[in-house]
Amino acid sequence: MSLLKRITSPEVAEPPPKSFSQCLVAGDTIYVSGQLARLEDGSVGGDGSMLSQATIALGRIKALLEAAGASMDDVAKLTIYVTDITKRPEINEARQKFFSGDFPTSTLVEVRALAGPGLLIEIEAVAIVDSRSVNPSRLG
Repeated sequence: MSLLKRITSPEVAEPPPKSFSQCLVAGDTIYVSGQLARLEDGSVGGDGSMLSQATIALGRIKALLEAAGASMDDVAKLTIYVTDITKRPEINEARQKFFSGDFPTSTLVEVRALAGPGLLIEIEAVAIVDSRSVNPSRLG
């Protein structure tokens, strides 16, 4: 029996079968895969800015955490990949919409490209919760 529990959210499209999981719970730790601003039809959401794409990605993380019975306050670590690190102020603006108090630890890395044209940012998260609070109705 696997110690991993898969979490899904109706607000976040599932990847193709046998490719990866959007969100897994292992004990008290929730791992959220890198979230993008890509829409289900393959187009990029938002207005093309780093701010709008960061807001979409963080919104997806929030939806997955809520499906697991957690919140953004439970995020301990973000890893953020961007194609233009000079847009950091826009990323900070988006983060302020989702976090308050003690912000999570964070790593910001500039990369040459992401998983498709027009994508500017990908954000992954690790959250820590009391495993008894995980929402069993969303377990895969």
